[in-house]
Amino acid sequence: MGQGLPRVPLRRPADGVTPAGEKYTYKATDMSVGDVHGDGAYEYVLKWEPSNSKDVSQVGYTGNTYIDTYESDGTLLYRIDLGVNIRSGAHYTQFPVYDFDGDGRAELMMKTAPGTSITRYAKDGTATSREYVTMPRADVRAGHSHKDDYRLSAESYHDHLVEMFQGWHEHPEVVGGNWPATIERALGAEDELSFRYPLSRTDAEELADYFIDVYAPARSSRNKLRDFEGFILDGPEYLTVFDGSTGAELDTERYPVPRGDDGLLWGDYAMANIEPGNRVDRFLSGVAYLDGRHPSAVFSRGYYTRATIVTYRWDGRKLREQWHVDSGHAPMANPFNDRPHGVEGTDPEYGRLTSQGFHSLSAADVDGDGRQEIVYGSATVDDDGDLLYSSYDVLPEGSEAPGELAKLGHGDAMHVTDLDPQHPGLEIFTVHEDARAPYGYAMRDAATGEALWGGFAGYDVGRGMVGDIDPGIPGYEAWSSDPGPSGTPLGLWAANGERIGDSGPGTNHSIRWAGDMTTQIIRGGDLYGDYTTPTLVNGRGDTLLTAEGATTVNGKHPSLVADVLGDWREEMLLATRDSSAMRIYTSTELTDHKLYTLMHDPQYRVEVARQQTTYNQPSYTSFYLASDMDWAQVPTPGRRR
Repeated sequence: MGQGLPRVPLRRPADGVTPAGEKYTYKATDMSVGDVHGDGAYEYVLKWEPSNSKDVSQVGYTGNTYIDTYESDGTLLYRIDLGVNIRSGAHYTQFPVYDFDGDGRAELMMKTAPGTSITRYAKDGTATSREYVTMPRADVRAGHSHKDDYRLSAESYHDHLVEMFQGWHEHPEVVGGNWPATIERALGAEDELSFRYPLSRTDAEELADYFIDVYAPARSSRNKLRDFEGFILDGPEYLTVFDGSTGAELDTERYPVPRGDDGLLWGDYAMANIEPGNRVDRFLSGVAYLDGRHPSAVFSRGYYTRATIVTYRWDGRKLREQWHVDSGHAPMANPFNDRPHGVEGTDPEYGRLTSQGFHSLSAADVDGDGRQEIVYGSATVDDDGDLLYSSYDVLPEGSEAPGELAKLGHGDAMHVTDLDPQHPGLEIFTVHEDARAPYGYAMRDAATGEALWGGFAGYDVGRGMVGDIDPGIPGYEAWSSDPGPSGTPLGLWAANGERIGDSGPGTNHSIRWAGDMTTQIIRGGDLYGDYTTPTLVNGRGDTLLTAEGATTVNGKHPSLVADVLGDWREEMLLATRDSSAMRIYTSTELTDHKLYTLMHDPQYRVEVARQQTTYNQPSYTSFYLASDMDWAQVPTPGRRR
């Protein structure tokens, strides 16, 4: 029922060794597509991650991240080396590929830093040039260079704490009376420690030792800050536009939202698990037609606490900011012991955005005005940057505070399209992580954010999927499960919320593969990285294809699922186990349904551009696409590439 087309050969980066002496190798991970030459054919943009890539919440160095662009025959055009000052992992390098300026050729945008370089290659594979991104003159004058290495060792992190503690008395939150006046009071150690402020170097060192060796381990056994290394908590951050065909740097600006600090204000020290640099370094990106005609780049920093979104237009010469959304930080009474999730930010207009972001975002015209909005998890920002809504609901019986109004909050999976043709407009199906949230899973009206149906869980519901897996039931079906190794199913529901079963066929990724316009599911392995052979199954769980010799990203999803060949069916792009090539699997099942290429639908096209972002989510059309679709409701596609 499917076949792999001729492979796209890949050129795997050389193995490396960390400053701690640990060896690592490289694996092909996320992929995107774009017509970088303007000749009507897609090129393939691939992200290479080292075997030691990891979250900031996990201790250790990572190797460099690389972004390659290949022609379909495997010709490597150029390689972008993000350098040592960009941590490698799912949350740190998002790379939308799109024709932003309308010249018929796609560009790339991504976060860069000192040390980011571009190497170009000739047809025979030899390197022809290597250049670094342009650093702002102010950074050069300040002494920054492309030789800088901002990764911290355990010793330098100790020094970092000492400097932070020495400046405690001058911190605006301390001066304003919002935080404890002394470190020892903040750590609950006034009976053991007492110092005169401003702290001397010696006293600050003693406090740093106490924090690392006594306070942090008492909060959680995971807090082994003497082993803290490989983290990047300082240094310049940039946003760079690259020419898609040559890799040439077109413009570099400062990253729109700076860290501000190492995560202290973001809540990274407040929870039981102390994770400096974690919440502050969570990034999303995407593309949206905010005016209904021109594509804008969307970049976001933060979603657990403070939430920021900035949109840009690229005119072929200069990045120009359109609007900037910032919730402000989530207020805390004590940055070393508080619950910063679920509270309102300090900004009077956008404060309700805090804690509502997901590990992905979507662009969709949720209000039917011809312009796309940014669906930011449990909140949606209007096309002009105003907050359209932030979703709350009343906590039910069995929750922590029955009757109270609470945010729907953060989650790991989100699906935005016309899921229920009997309900006007688009819908959003999400699962939610916070045990204190009013829903563990919910179907919402995309225009208003109001929950149409859902259920309270009281724990992290980590997986959720939608699809037309039963053609006998109108609308998309929806199902969810917890994120543990067993993946305990919560249920299977019809689009109207009627429970129709106990579980769905899988929650890794979906694909439109069959000729009858139903949805199929790709199974890739479990959350914890058992890289089993990917399989493709139907709604009953029957295996349609086994991709022997191929692998998934993070044990879960393909490198890309998209209609790259063009018959409305989607292709599945999987790297071979040795990352020597990318396979493109396509359905061979005949169909009597005729529809334009999904890439011509504006929502689907921008969803493909954002699919590489963090926890990859399927791409959806702006209209109801299923076995029982009303063909009279299929919109005429606009001219968008």
